[in-house]
Amino acid sequence: MLILMQAAKTVATGGPHFPLAFTLVYVVGFIAAVTIGSIAWYNSKRPVGWENKDRPDFVPKVEKEETPGLGEPKS
Repeated sequence: MLILMQAAKTVATGGPHFPLAFTLVYVVGFIAAVTIGSIAWYNSKRPVGWENKDRPDFVPKVEKEETPGLGEPKS
């Protein structure tokens, strides 16, 4: 709500019409989405033809769980 009031005040005073904070949120969000998406893609099953490609050094290895989210399997 405060951001909307500040934006309305900025427009009313003839200042910039699009606050810098909104731009920063979009830029940071885009970078985060690309980074997380890249890590997920590299850790997923590889498409045909990419099976033998090396994983980049900056992508962490994520181990799959036998029962994700369910705890330890019962014997």
